Amino acid sequence: MNRESLLGRLKSDGDSWDVIVIGGGATGLGIALDSASRGYRTALLEQADFGEGTSSRSTKLVHGGVRYLRGGEVGLVRESLRERGLLLKNAPTLVHPMPFLVPAYRWYERLYYGIGLTLYDLLAGKLGINSTGHLDRGEALERIPNLRKEGLYGGTLYWDGQFDDARLAVAIAKGAADHGAAVVNHCRVESLQREDGKIVGVNARDELTGDEVSLRSRVVVNATGVFSDQVRRMDNSEAKAIIKTSQGIHLVLDGDFLGSDHAIMIPSTDDGRVLFAIPWLNRVVIGTTDTGGVDIELRPKALEDEIEYLLEHMGRYLARAPRLEDVRSVFAGLRPLVRPAGSSGDTSRISRNHEIFVSEGGLMTIAGGKWTTYRYMAEEAVDRAAELAGLESRPCVTGEIELGSEGVGLSGAERIGDSLPYSWNDVERAVKEEMAMTVDDVVSRRTRALFLDVKAAEEVAPKIAERMADLLGKGDDWISAQLASFEDIASAYRPPTSQSPSSAESEGS
Repeated sequence: MNRESLLGRLKSDGDSWDVIVIGGGATGLGIALDSASRGYRTALLEQADFGEGTSSRSTKLVHGGVRYLRGGEVGLVRESLRERGLLLKNAPTLVHPMPFLVPAYRWYERLYYGIGLTLYDLLAGKLGINSTGHLDRGEALERIPNLRKEGLYGGTLYWDGQFDDARLAVAIAKGAADHGAAVVNHCRVESLQREDGKIVGVNARDELTGDEVSLRSRVVVNATGVFSDQVRRMDNSEAKAIIKTSQGIHLVLDGDFLGSDHAIMIPSTDDGRVLFAIPWLNRVVIGTTDTGGVDIELRPKALEDEIEYLLEHMGRYLARAPRLEDVRSVFAGLRPLVRPAGSSGDTSRISRNHEIFVSEGGLMTIAGGKWTTYRYMAEEAVDRAAELAGLESRPCVTGEIELGSEGVGLSGAERIGDSLPYSWNDVERAVKEEMAMTVDDVVSRRTRALFLDVKAAEEVAPKIAERMADLLGKGDDWISAQLASFEDIASAYRPPTSQSPSSAESEGS
């Protein structure tokens, strides 16, 4: 992918689009891939970077959603498990099976959870991974050595999928571009074009240059997640809100807090939430919370009581309990839940189903859903968009499209930092082939350095800025501006007691 050439296509083909997608998260990128692979002329505009919002801040799970069985949402679970199976088949370098242990600290829990998880397996059908099984106390401790021993009866073992969300987003973007879509990041839609009362296009601004871009299309699709209502109000200033946000945060610890390639799933904490501890890129991700009433913003920040909640509750299940000083990084994301009529403040009970809305002016909005079902959501969205635009009906083919990745990692190349599993080859590929335009694009999403270790990421950021400046033909002013911006972004990933490099003297200085 080359941003300059794709942006050039946007400008030169401004009046000839079939489908314009606003939003470059999982849903929008999935729609762009589906639309382009059907042969529709497709453009996608993302205000920030691909997946920069919710889609890079997930629990890193491709899963059916065990907790939805408890709420009786069998259809959603079956649909999610089918999509999990397709992702495992079509993106094997980015999505892989992972064993999960549900520890039993009451005598009946192995039987109770075993029944539910066996149903989970049955719903997956031929696309299942491995069968659920029971472990005695010794077997459970052998699988996860740091599991708390006191009162442990054993556990239930089941399988789900894990992935790198930001890397999959980039793979989908590349797939869409390979099929002819013009996908452009850092390009913000500022208004909608209207003709005879109907939406016929968008007016956008290149956030990197300030240039204006005007595009016309037969249909415009709003796939902006938590920002859906803001786009809908470009069409109708009095549009009622359809989105109810919920914040989920995650803590990142060293890998020895599990000492295992198995994850832990706690089905129900004191307030009914599900809790995970998951090995990821040689670290452990703990999450998640469910906090309503938060502001809608691109880069949300974890609340201190959310951090305390996770440390306290996960500490009940680990022999060596994590403390605040053990946290390498903290990240927060917002869930774009569809607001049900008469909804209460309890976002944990709102379904993760998606819905499609069409305004009187013809603006189509898709909202809700979750990462695992992005492909199926896109299929439904493109079917509806083609109908609205009067396009020739063509079948969806994304169930067979492979989503490859060259992968990131050391592979013998010079690493960017002693404690980070990335090389300078990864940085160069990100800029040359993956449309990374800012230091944050590289450090947060083309690599996952900021998510893995905020201190290490801040230490390596100046060198990355210099390398990117060479590749992009930028000067010292660009480097200074990028590092100032990145320092502000990184502050949201620091645990509350952490000091930034600028406020603490480093060794040898």
